[in-house]
Amino acid sequence: MSEASFKPGNTPHSARIYDYFLGGKTNYSVDRKAAAATLAALPDVMTAARQNREFMQRSVRYLARERGMRQFLDIGTGIPTAPNLHQVAQQEQPTARVVYSDNDPIVLAHARALMTSTPEGATDYIEADVRDPEVILEHAGKTLDFAEPVTVSLVALLHFIPDTDEPPALVSRLLRDLAPGSALVLTHGTADLEVRDESGSVHDVERVYRDRGIFLTVRPREAVAGFFRHLDLVEPGIVASCDWHPEIAAPDEPPALPGTVSPAETSVWAGVGIKP
Repeated sequence: MSEASFKPGNTPHSARIYDYFLGGKTNYSVDRKAAAATLAALPDVMTAARQNREFMQRSVRYLARERGMRQFLDIGTGIPTAPNLHQVAQQEQPTARVVYSDNDPIVLAHARALMTSTPEGATDYIEADVRDPEVILEHAGKTLDFAEPVTVSLVALLHFIPDTDEPPALVSRLLRDLAPGSALVLTHGTADLEVRDESGSVHDVERVYRDRGIFLTVRPREAVAGFFRHLDLVEPGIVASCDWHPEIAAPDEPPALPGTVSPAETSVWAGVGIKP
């Protein structure tokens, strides 16, 4: 069934389904039904979504805290869920400047209402699709200084982009003109981490989404590694989201205990790369 066959108001949206998995309230009956079907297909999907979110927070905290990063471009923002990227970055670097981009006007309406910057920093928003990198970069350049390092965040986004749109080329274009020391933060759904003798499959989730008009494709680690081509991977490299520096925590929180979540529960590859 194609996206065109769905009527507005009757179509689930990936951002609202994700919001439901994170415990948010910006979702509707159609999204909750899709989420229920997804949970039936893969019972660990809620854990996977929350681990994905926690990786984003840890990676941003690492870049701001350890590398002094003060500029972030978050593409595929999704429904705001505290702490948002700018809150994490500005907790470490109060002068951090963050530009959010999403192709859904509903998402950005919530972003504008809920995402407020520190007085020292700045946030901005653009309605644009990752498949229009020139539009995103032109707008982001009004807030960010591309002569200084910028972190590009593509968290749980590229598995919604088909191969025909050449995701590696999109990533390369987003990074091409950025200063050395810029970073890529990326997660991507995968079937590599599945335990084969357990019930449920990531490929079943693909079918649930596609049957509801949402394109979704998982990719193997080799394909995910291609997004980091010409970048220096931060240790431990491309790993399950739960295994990327679980010890990094907010100043007022204890670090996560390693091993409390297994890679099979996440179904997500995660990594951070630095532009040399």
